[in-house]
Amino acid sequence: MTAADPDIDTFTRPYWDAAAQGRLLLRHCAACDRTHHYPREFCPHCWSEDVRWEPASGRATLYTWSVVHRNDLPPFGERVPYVAAVVDLAEGPRMMTEVVDVPEAELRIGMELRVAFRAEGETTVPVFTAGHARS
Repeated sequence: MTAADPDIDTFTRPYWDAAAQGRLLLRHCAACDRTHHYPREFCPHCWSEDVRWEPASGRATLYTWSVVHRNDLPPFGERVPYVAAVVDLAEGPRMMTEVVDVPEAELRIGMELRVAFRAEGETTVPVFTAGHARS
């Protein structure tokens, strides 16, 4: 286990299992009809506990990014430079992630992205790349 490994527990297991299958899940509140990310057992908007996992479209737009040229924490040091980003998911929430396979010169605020998945040891993580998500 490294500093970058997620803390997978009984609650977050469905999220990570779905990622391993190439699907992005988000939490959706039945009480206020809003979606949120990162996963919580209650709605951060209305505090309802009537929340459940729902599949996300995989579509997002780039909100902001930074190219990281130095990171001493494993496994990030092996990847530099990489694009750390915040994306606006089509369902509403913002998500911290990494943009992959897009040249730095082509990055633009508001550009359309789609989810992709990268295996990292025994865990699969969602990352984003250019283009439209498959429906």
